[in-house]
Order: sequence, then structure tokens, then C-alpha cells
Amino acid sequence: MKKLFQITDTGKKELENELGELKGRRGAIADKIADARGYGDLSENAEYDSAREEQGLVESRIAEIEDIHLNATIISATKSSKVKLGSKIELKTGSKTVEYHLVGPVEADPMAGKISDKSPMGVAVMGKKVGDSVVISTPKGDIKYEVVKVG
Repeated sequence: MKKLFQITDTGKKELENELGELKGRRGAIADKIADARGYGDLSENAEYDSAREEQGLVESRIAEIEDIHLNATIISATKSSKVKLGSKIELKTGSKTVEYHLVGPVEADPMAGKISDKSPMGVAVMGKKVGDSVVISTPKGDIKYEVVKVG
């Protein structure tokens, strides 16, 4: 059974850019492998092992991105009064306000303000509307947030 991925249009473009970059590295990696072969015995050739490992990582990521593209559904950014996949939200706790974009797991990047709908915070805010409170359990304890804005 194929796994379906939900991504935003921006996330799809970012993956396309990454795919182009990775495919562009193939030639350089092939050159590294060819150079390393010239150093002699491959069984004790660290440069060869390193180049082959890099090739494996790049090819694996290319296959992963291509699979995501084949099985992706684009999340539409429609306005809603409730938090849903694709929503941009603003949460407040005490005097601190944070903004997040609720995305699928493929493009989640908490440091960039993109949280997965499968994360504890994503699950907690899903379906909430402005004025609702949510409690998020963290390693440091529970934190209560108020939904300030849904867009």
C-alpha cells in the first residue's frame, strides 16, 4: 500500500529544488569514486569508501523525494475559522507569542516555524479556533496556550 504525503505548494517547490541539487551532485560523486579507484587497493581505501557512502546517501534521498512527489497531495491554503492542515496559527502563553504553520510530516521544520499535524502540538491545536486554549505536554511540563489567530 502506497503512503500518501500531504505537502504545501511551497514544500513541493523546496523538494523540487533539493532534487535538482542532488541530481547535480551525481557527476561530482562519480568523479570522486573514479579518483579514489586510482589510489589502489579498494579494501583499504578510505576515500573510495567515503565517496561510495556519499553516493548511497544522495541516491537514497533522491529516491525518497521522487516517491514523495509521486504520492503527494497538495494542501490548499483556504481560510477557515478552525485550525486545519495548512493553517498558519498564532499562539500565546503568558507574554510570549509564537507563530506556526501546520504542515504534513514531510516538510515539518520546527526551527522554521513549521510543525507537523502529527506532532503533539499539531494534534493539540487541530480543530481549535480563536479563543480556545490548549495544553501541550513537554519534557519541562505542561504549557497552556491560547489560540490568538488562525489564518
